[in-house]
Amino acid sequence: MPDPIHPRRSLLFMPGANARALEKSRGLPADGLIFDLEDAVAPDAKEAARANIAAALRQGGYGRRELVLRVNALDSAWGEADLRTAAAGMRLDAVLLPKVESANEVHEAVARLGAASAPAVWCMIETPRGVLAAAEIAAAPRVAALVMGTSDLTKDLQAREALDRLPLWTSLQLVLLAARARGLAALDGVHLDLGDDAGFAAVCRQGRALGFDGKTLIHPKQIAPANAAFAPSEDELAQARKVIAAHRAALAAGQGIVVVDGRLIENLHVVAAERTVALAASIAELG
Repeated sequence: MPDPIHPRRSLLFMPGANARALEKSRGLPADGLIFDLEDAVAPDAKEAARANIAAALRQGGYGRRELVLRVNALDSAWGEADLRTAAAGMRLDAVLLPKVESANEVHEAVARLGAASAPAVWCMIETPRGVLAAAEIAAAPRVAALVMGTSDLTKDLQAREALDRLPLWTSLQLVLLAARARGLAALDGVHLDLGDDAGFAAVCRQGRALGFDGKTLIHPKQIAPANAAFAPSEDELAQARKVIAAHRAALAAGQGIVVVDGRLIENLHVVAAERTVALAASIAELG
């Protein structure tokens, strides 16, 4: 079996300026939390937000959740200080860089983060330049995930919002290809209409069908649907176990061909089944 997989079904953005929200987030069932110093924080609240997040992380209590800090751009008035905070040895799994458009931006951030023990780097791909450079960005040092910024990308493309997200399909697939080619995680973008439960469920299903690991979120109400959409269903898990068992039985019997429910099973299907089982096990460990 492969090593346990860290579930990334639901990554919730948390505004760093809202100390109460940071406190409440300890009890939320999201797979990860993205403490936000960028879009969700007004310019005059940046320093207070940075202090709030540092205090929350020192206090701890977030369990097994993946903890990520979205910093401001390095060329902004706050980026340097944000990265110093991230490099200060607090409990962070990753730093999320906004609007990345080149590998050089990653190199500069990694240089400021310093030691190899510093957090991993996640990159938001939210501009046309970023999409076209996704492969080189994915190959940069310490990059562990690519995150779609679909709202900004839609604006920059001068595209219209569509329920099927057809205007974004090429971009979504290019970024996903870049991530998978390097063995990185890939996260789908946010859904802004909090009153559109059916639409949110649909884009979650679409994101999973495309191959994304999970979805970034803007409200706690979106956690449960995202967790359900990006987790193996009971039927999928049962089928995966059936494939693994049939493959093992065939190997033990010296058979070179495995057929399950009338379908030929190859090694690639076994690898996918093992990943499904491993993901379900990791989800169960999160509680």
